[in-house]
Amino acid sequence: MFAIKPTADNLELIARQAVEGFIIGLHKSPFHGFSVEFAEHRQYNPGDALRHIDWRVFGRSDKLFVKKYEEETNLRCCILLDTSSSMQFPKEKESLSKLQYGCVAAASLLQLMKRQLDASSLALFDETIYFNSDCRSAPTHYRALMMELSRVFDIDTQNKSSNITEAIHQIAEQIHRRSLVIVISDMVDDEHQMDALFDSLQHLKYNKHEVILFHILDKKQEVQFEFENRPYEFVDMESGERMKLQPAQMKEQYLREMDLFRKKIENQCYQYNISRVECDLTEPVDKILHSFLLKRNKMQ
Repeated sequence: MFAIKPTADNLELIARQAVEGFIIGLHKSPFHGFSVEFAEHRQYNPGDALRHIDWRVFGRSDKLFVKKYEEETNLRCCILLDTSSSMQFPKEKESLSKLQYGCVAAASLLQLMKRQLDASSLALFDETIYFNSDCRSAPTHYRALMMELSRVFDIDTQNKSSNITEAIHQIAEQIHRRSLVIVISDMVDDEHQMDALFDSLQHLKYNKHEVILFHILDKKQEVQFEFENRPYEFVDMESGERMKLQPAQMKEQYLREMDLFRKKIENQCYQYNISRVECDLTEPVDKILHSFLLKRNKMQ
């Protein structure tokens, strides 16, 4: 857990602390470059990933050998961050908004890429992609991306909807080399556009990119719908539409619809082999990142 609350001014320091806490005691990176061409065999050593064993050779020789590949390049990572108005929930100053939470996650991932000497890029979007950097590994490039994240950390825009579908399609068309694409969003979109959203994620997979979705939610209010038993005025942060109601009157229906929404995203990500990380605002960012990266490290 962070000793100090993340702010726009200390974002890089927070990211560095998160990454240092993760890499202590580990001997390999949770992310690797993509290999495209077989080079040679070497004898299997305990701890090698089983997926690299050449089972045909084992069948002929009764000995375990591992395939080695010529790496095409170091990892190329694109981070796609949703900055639409719904990401500014909640507005309370004592807690992080979904956007601030996403900024900390993005900054930590950029710091990790920097440590690995990998190339990274950052794209920010709401209704359109309004910031899209080149993919580089230079220290000056890293600092520029951190400055951009610090700039949007406290952004306060109203009625900015999220066109995540178009943003993902655009990124899929622009990235010409196999890359790791990390999408950070609350996935709030028109329910009638959900199929189109999954088509855009499939577009990334079709182009041979690895995709990770960091799905940010406030579980207490958005998932469990925990409100006091009194009248509320609910405001759609993207459209500005307002609705007055008693939470208890619609809680059962809301929970049913939210459960279907989360299951649909989970099932589609599983179908397309997309890693989905559900991020609860009540959980520290570094804890969720550590849990995911440690799990990923063990799978490689």
